[in-house]
Amino acid sequence: MNELINYFRNHKTEEIAQYLLGMYLEHETEEGLLAGYIVDAEAYLGPEDEAAHSFGMRDTPRLKAMYDIPGTIYLYTMHTHLILNMVTGEKGHPQGVMIRGLQPVKGLEEMSRRRGGKAGLDLSNGPGKLVAALGIERDLYGQSIFNSSLHLVPEKRKHPKKILALPRIGIPNKGIWTEKPLRYAVAGNPYISLQRKSEIDKHSFGWKEGQ
Repeated sequence: MNELINYFRNHKTEEIAQYLLGMYLEHETEEGLLAGYIVDAEAYLGPEDEAAHSFGMRDTPRLKAMYDIPGTIYLYTMHTHLILNMVTGEKGHPQGVMIRGLQPVKGLEEMSRRRGGKAGLDLSNGPGKLVAALGIERDLYGQSIFNSSLHLVPEKRKHPKKILALPRIGIPNKGIWTEKPLRYAVAGNPYISLQRKSEIDKHSFGWKEGQ
């Protein structure tokens, strides 16, 4: 875990977003463990990034967690869905990574129940979907992704064969920030949203062999 914490502290947000691909994300709930592998993540570069909530050092009560230390959990609501972010900038420099897609591996039945009976790829192939599937709630706001009930488990991570760098989704009219390739995904993984079926790696889901 110390290696993970040091990585957050000593690397750029874009590098952390890529490092998170294949990371095991686990939530301890009253109904048991719910977990999966992160496969899709977007970097937000803070003050200069016109698509970031903290653009121009905007500072409101809702954004308090974004100004905290690396690893702080930042949650916000978009179109009624709660969205998970992890703070990656040093304290006072608000940058972060949004988690967009998860390959579920543990607690599938409970995840499906939390998603109203949804199953298969639709279970967690989007930011709001994975938050609902994992049972993430607002009380995790401001806690740490390293030691809260929602945490990363680096010992269980997988490694992508190839990482895609893509424009972020739903970022219109933000100048150069609309097209910047700040979304990173595990090439071929079926839990990536908005991809062609022909691009899915049905054999290994985009992971290196032996994982």
